[in-house]
Amino acid sequence: MTPLQAPDVELHPNAFSSEKHGPQTEAVPAIYTQGGYLEQNPTWHIEDSPWKARQILKMIRRHQLHPQTVCEVGCGAGEILVQLSGELAADCQFWGYDISPQAHALAAERENERLHFQLGDLTDDTTCHFDLALTIDLLEHLEDYYGFLRKLKPRADSKIFHFPLDLSAYSVFRSHPILDMRRSVGHIHYFSCDTALAALRDTGYEILDWFYPVDDESSRGKRWRQRLLSLVRESLFKIAPHATVRLLGGRSLLVLAR
Repeated sequence: MTPLQAPDVELHPNAFSSEKHGPQTEAVPAIYTQGGYLEQNPTWHIEDSPWKARQILKMIRRHQLHPQTVCEVGCGAGEILVQLSGELAADCQFWGYDISPQAHALAAERENERLHFQLGDLTDDTTCHFDLALTIDLLEHLEDYYGFLRKLKPRADSKIFHFPLDLSAYSVFRSHPILDMRRSVGHIHYFSCDTALAALRDTGYEILDWFYPVDDESSRGKRWRQRLLSLVRESLFKIAPHATVRLLGGRSLLVLAR
């Protein structure tokens, strides 16, 4: 019997080679610091930021949070914070952190008296503290996300996490959806709802609330097969949401924790 061979996965050259960043000794993938990520994602996902900000605002309003200081770890081009600054209290201050010089350059163009962006890792600074910390589509990129979660916990009173749920029966069976995410946006961990919540609990977080955000434009611009799959997902989700997400994927997870 011929053994099964793993499919080839092409990544940006040296995408996950190690280098040191700042005072940290952990390895930082070069794809984020040497321009590879920007090359493959030239907008740094700015177009997705209004939708993500709406989901964050939904969680904030559900729990009547009134933060005066908000930070985002791995803020990219900073557009989520820009969107939130137009909706939260006028005296709320926002800080964005990212290890990528390319992302920081994009974010710096958005700075004003309420928006502040820093090149570096928030968890390096043991003196700062915020009312609310945002970790949006970040943990799946981090080699040691357990270590990161433990260091993040004392940095803010409340935390909102957004996880893409790459792991489902459908994605495992087909395999290429997971490999595509690895190749295109550097995901090295793949979450289901259950494993995402378990990771937070394992690292000492109390889960206050979570939900599957609704993407009102999930079928727009897709091929007919993708549109059909989206319709099947949405129909089944209304009947059995958790089972549908485990089976067919196509959702993400937003979590409020402390």
